[in-house]
Order: sequence, then structure tokens, then C-alpha cells
Amino acid sequence: MKELMPRPGTCDPLCSVDELSSQDFEATYQPKTDLLKALAILASAAAGAVAINHSWVAANQDIAMAIVFGLGYAGIIFEESLAFNKSGVGLLMAVSLWVIRSIGAPSVDIAVNELSHASAEVSEIVFFVLGAMTIVEIVDAHQGFKLVTDNITTRNPRTLLWVIGFVTFFLSSVLDNLTSTIVMVSLLRKLVPPSEYRKFLGAVVVIAANAGGAWTPIGDVTTTMLWIHGQISTLQTMKDLFIPSVVSLAVPLALMSLTSEVDGKGDDSSNIMTSEQMAPRGQLVFSVGIGALIFVPVFKSITGLPPYMGMLLGLGVLWILTDAIHYGESSRQRLKVPQALSRIDTQGALFFLGILLSVSSLEAAGLLRELANYLDAHIPNLELTASAIGIVSAIIDNVPLVAATMGMYDLSSIPQDAEFWQLVAYCAGTGGSMLVIGSAAGVAFMGMEKVDFFWYMKKVSGFALAGYTAGIFAYLATHNHQISLPTTLAQVPFLSGS
Repeated sequence: MKELMPRPGTCDPLCSVDELSSQDFEATYQPKTDLLKALAILASAAAGAVAINHSWVAANQDIAMAIVFGLGYAGIIFEESLAFNKSGVGLLMAVSLWVIRSIGAPSVDIAVNELSHASAEVSEIVFFVLGAMTIVEIVDAHQGFKLVTDNITTRNPRTLLWVIGFVTFFLSSVLDNLTSTIVMVSLLRKLVPPSEYRKFLGAVVVIAANAGGAWTPIGDVTTTMLWIHGQISTLQTMKDLFIPSVVSLAVPLALMSLTSEVDGKGDDSSNIMTSEQMAPRGQLVFSVGIGALIFVPVFKSITGLPPYMGMLLGLGVLWILTDAIHYGESSRQRLKVPQALSRIDTQGALFFLGILLSVSSLEAAGLLRELANYLDAHIPNLELTASAIGIVSAIIDNVPLVAATMGMYDLSSIPQDAEFWQLVAYCAGTGGSMLVIGSAAGVAFMGMEKVDFFWYMKKVSGFALAGYTAGIFAYLATHNHQISLPTTLAQVPFLSGS
């Protein structure tokens, strides 16, 4: 034990209570290197502060904001290469953009009013996401999702492919696509041994989670954003997007069923690896938690209050319930809400906050309106614009894309539940499946199964693109559009040669 004890008087700058961490720190601590890094960051911050206060910024607000947004966006896209967390980059970008806006606005009071209005709208989404993540975490802590996963007993490779796909699809329509992916990939580890086939099933989970989240207001954060801000309504969205979402999943499943990875590569044995035992009252917590999520749209329609109030109501009920059923059980503190709050993805919520505040600054400055006017003048129809949003969302994050789109087109020009908004909800939700880095679900799958970017692009991207395209055509067909692909493509400026 002496080896594990820290030497007297040694402590890292934060005085870590973890003895092993403290010893690791002592072995790797490099004061000079850390000092240089700190000085570099402080110098960059000082240079940025001087640049922002320059008179050129006030005279060229639009250009300055575009430069800052572009740099911040690049930092988010290349997060892994730069080793900077995208949440921190997003927050810095948001503050910088609003500082520039305050300098370039007619007066500081106008900028403050714009910021107050933007903060109120952004807070609704952040509270909604935090509430939903906490409810899901409580259910997961009680192993409540075993009620779903334990009923999957088939071992036929093709059948399992379809079962996993549609279980994930409907699970994601109630939960968010990230949580659904984590739950289902964890299940796959219990059902299928490590193999190419299991990777294929994991890819199906990603496609199904994104497709399932697109047709309900609470299934994907982008759909939730559109719903909270009034671009789409609950019943109309579910009615319009259910068939396209099913098609976007069914087409890849049908094509994947014909591949060699699925044909005979599965595990036909009846052995099921043991899974964790459901926590006490897990069924009760599962029922109340899922009921709370489903009740949110009902609450909004009954009271007229914003959806986040319904989510907070559900969280409050579940909080009191778990406190009551685990009263006096000191060994089960991890099943209560305070412990769940320590496990949720808080940095993800801060990322949403930074991105949405950044986009709202561009909207306040009028940049998004100028971009909308440019797109209207150069892209022949809104359907192509929505489709392009989905394709771009496979490369960059769909949250800022949808936030920017909401700022570009207001409800006075494109009313609630217009075909454009429904297509944006579908395309932004499902387009991210085309690349493994295109959605939170894909990133989670990549981390859990150690899947390579190029493996996914080679093996799965084509199937996802086929499903995405088929879903768009399904939407247009159900709305009685006359689809003439050659004519439509000929209208696109860079394809027509104009």
C-alpha cells in the first residue's frame, strides 16, 4: 500500500482526492509547457479583444461576424483534430458574436433587447433537452429499457436486422436518437458476438434512430427546435413524416439484407449473454418516464404553455416518485435524480446553448435574411433547399443548420406546417446517417463499437443515401407532387451552366 500513498506535501493544483490521479499528475506535470499554453491562450484572447474593439468591426459588422462564425464553425467541425471541445468553442463563438453585434448595433440597448429575446427562446430548448435527458437517464438507471430489449429473442440474421431496425425506430420516436443508439448498441453486445455483422447491426441502429427521431416533435433535437418555435405542429408532423421516415429505414434494410455481411454471418445460436438485473420498481419508473415524455405534446395542446413546461412537469413527477419509492434506501442513491443529473450530457446542452445564441446573433444582424434572399434568387424551389440541408447535415452539425434555416425563413413568409418546414425536419433528421460523424447517434456508435470513418462510408453510406433519397420522393409522392427529376436538376444554377 505504501506505493499507492502520495508523498507528503505533494498535491496537484486542484488537490485531487484521488491518490492515483495525484501520482499520475506528478509524473506528467510540466510547468513550463503549461505556462506557455496559458500565455498563448491569454495572448489570443487579448488579441481578439483588441480586434473586436477596432473601428473596422463597427463599420463592417457583417464581415466580422461571418469571419468569427466561420472560425468557430471550423473549430467545431475539426474538434478531434484540434483537441478543443466543441462546447467550449460554441460558447466562445456565441459571446464573441454578441459583442460584435453590440458594437455594430445602432445602440447597446437595441443589442441588449435582441439578446434578451434570443435568450428566452434558446432557454426553452435547453430546459427541454435537460429535462428529457434526465428522465431518460433515470429510466436507464433502473434498467427500465430491459422491458423492450428482453423481448428480442430471434437469432436469424435477416430477421434480427429488421427487428433491431424497427425497435430502434419506434424507441427513437419517443426518446432522443442518441439515447436510443446507446441503449440498442448496448443490447447488441449482449445478443451478437464481435463481428462484421454486429457492426452492420450497429449501423442499422444509427439509420433507424435518425429516421425514428424525424417524425415526432420529441424524437430529435432539430425537430424539437422546429416544434418549440412553431414551424411544425405535433399531429401534422407525425402524419406527414411517418411514411417518409419508414421508407428511409426500409430501403436500407432491404438492401442490407442482400449483402454478404448479413447473409449467413449472424449468430444463430440460442445463447443469450446475461444482462444486468432490472432495478427495483424498474417497470414503474419506465412506465412513468415514458408516459411523461409522451404527455409533453398533450400538455402543450391543453394549456398552451411552451413544451419545456410539460417536460419539467414530467421530471418533477418522476423526481418525487423516485424519492418516495427509494426512501430510506441509502444503497440506492444512484437511482435518484441528483445522481442522474451528474451523469447527463451537460456539455451537450451547453453546446446547444452556444450554437443557438450564435445563430440568433446572425439573425439579429440581418445576415440570415440576406442569405435567404440569395438562396431564393439562385435555387429554383424550396424542396431543393431542404434537400441540400439534409446532405450538408451529414458533414456538419444539423443543430446550427436548422437554427440558421429558422432564422432565414420566418413564419410570415412560410407558415406553420408548410411543406418546406416538414421537409427540413425530415432532411435534417435523416441526412446525418450518410456519414458516421453526421449525427450524435453515429458518433456514439463509432465510439462504442470502435468503427472507422471509412468503414462506415464504404459499407453503409450508400444505403443511407438511398434511404434518404427514397424518403424525399415518398414525401413528395404523398403530397401529389409531379416529380420530374431531369427538369428539376436543370434548374440548378451550377448544373445548368448559368
